[in-house]
Amino acid sequence: MSRSSPSQIAGIRDVLVGTAVEGEREETSSAIGYGLTLAKAAGAHLTVQSASWRLSGDDAWVGDFDDEGVSVMDRRLDALARSIAERSAGDAVQAGVVCTTEVPSLPYPEIVNRLAGRARLYDLTVLDVGPRTYDLDREMIEMALFQSGRPVIAVPPGHDVFAARRIMVAWDGSAQAARAANDALPFLRAADAVEIVSVGTEAEIHGAVPGAEFAPHLARHGVTVSVNDLPKGDSVADTLRAQAGLYRADMIVMGAYRHSPTREYFFGGVTRSFLRGSPAPLFLAR
Repeated sequence: MSRSSPSQIAGIRDVLVGTAVEGEREETSSAIGYGLTLAKAAGAHLTVQSASWRLSGDDAWVGDFDDEGVSVMDRRLDALARSIAERSAGDAVQAGVVCTTEVPSLPYPEIVNRLAGRARLYDLTVLDVGPRTYDLDREMIEMALFQSGRPVIAVPPGHDVFAARRIMVAWDGSAQAARAANDALPFLRAADAVEIVSVGTEAEIHGAVPGAEFAPHLARHGVTVSVNDLPKGDSVADTLRAQAGLYRADMIVMGAYRHSPTREYFFGGVTRSFLRGSPAPLFLAR
């Protein structure tokens, strides 16, 4: 039986789930199911923001549509966002979770900025990792991390149910990694097993604060923790991803964007790599 019970993750009192409808062929949101089951496990209040992207005449590509066509599309996207909210509220009632819904219809970039502002009012925000390199899902993750001061759980497709029995902490000794591990303490305490994983050469691992030095801090908080130092291999991201699979991690905790998103785009980065493909939901903070 999982140790993740309301008494053990009671530090999580409210959860925000954010979705954004960009088109009529919208992918199913895994974040909503994940957030609902997380809120139930924690005994937390759930808020679902189901937003729709309202088209604007200022968008260059909208110029191909007349005003009536834009209005029709806006109404369709708003109706889809409302149906997602209503379905989420119904599922929450059945699960015994107190839930409120918000259905803003906003132009870009207000839709992203609103989510980041709302995220400041919750213990954490749960968002989908979209299938595309650039979409509202990805932008909402980045904006929430940089502007809210709160952690984000980024949920890959297919992870519709919260689980956190086995957690891997990606540790590089940075301030971002320390912040992520601290913010994730409610989950780390409730987990059956937690593994701190450091990747790099021996000099790189010991040049920062080694995972072995960080482990006693987590142990003092009641975390069942082990440490694993691994050689880099092809890349840090690939090594972490492979270890998460071998460890059968339900959740991966990592500091996000040690470098700026722009630098990560041009030079590569662990955060961006994991947002392109992760074997488990990502608990991110910076």
